[in-house]
Amino acid sequence: MRYTEGKVGRIFVLKFEDGDVVIDTVRAFAKKEKLKAALMVFIGALKKGDLVTGPKKPVIPPVPNKLTFKNAWESLGIATIFTGTKGPQIHIHSAMGQAVRTLTGCVRGRSEVFLVLEAVVFELKGVKAAKEIDVKTGLNLLRILS
Repeated sequence: MRYTEGKVGRIFVLKFEDGDVVIDTVRAFAKKEKLKAALMVFIGALKKGDLVTGPKKPVIPPVPNKLTFKNAWESLGIATIFTGTKGPQIHIHSAMGQAVRTLTGCVRGRSEVFLVLEAVVFELKGVKAAKEIDVKTGLNLLRILS
């Protein structure tokens, strides 16, 4: 395990609107506010989108188990935002429910908000970390910088 230490900087409260694409909206916000590292927690609903629910088998590199969801799901989740060579990199995990069904996984692609999503973003100051493509796994992984 590697780690880095930092402090909480600015705190933002975000209100996403119906139809907002979550990852695109968070990325634009992070660019505007020049966030290098942050943690986001959220509640609300996601209308439709893509979810990765783990690997098909526990091998490296992993083959993701992808699914598409639709018809609006209640959602709560957590995300990290770290700078990468291509700008802010957003990693979101969410638990979602609809009637008596539950999904949990990594939110991907053009997942859209249904009605509203409320979020709190905590900026992390002094943290020496970035997201980069890991050669071994092919995944965009967190790297603790020296």
